Amino acid sequence: MHTVEEIVGRMSSQGLRVTDQRRTLAKLFADTPGYLAPKDVYEFMGKTYSGLSFDTVYRNLRVLEELGVLEQVMFEDGVKFKLHCSEHHHHHHLICLQCGLTHPIVFCPMEQTAVPDDFKVVKHKFEVFGYCKACSSEEEAKGEDEQ
Repeated sequence: MHTVEEIVGRMSSQGLRVTDQRRTLAKLFADTPGYLAPKDVYEFMGKTYSGLSFDTVYRNLRVLEELGVLEQVMFEDGVKFKLHCSEHHHHHHLICLQCGLTHPIVFCPMEQTAVPDDFKVVKHKFEVFGYCKACSSEEEAKGEDEQ
């Protein structure tokens, strides 16, 4: 799901009314390769839709996440959203903290987790945060420039 049409089609097929605001939201995420904080989305949407509330933006982000259009990740500085990746099987991610580049982790650590018999797992997330090769190289270059 990478194009605006695919995102809008998913919304429509799940019974969600496709408004101009939701179409704009779909375009924003289709055009953004990394993660967006709700505040960033709100500021972008506010340029086109005056009077739009932060609550409305956040509610739409949640609805799109529930539909499987967006995925949510908790970073140290708060929750962020990005377009749901195109992998169709269960997986997790390696996420660059600087540029937001993600790589799938095809092994699920839940398989190795000892879950007590009296606990029912209904959902889990596992993300690994670090720096991709390009961002690591930039940080090293900055450090050398400062010396």
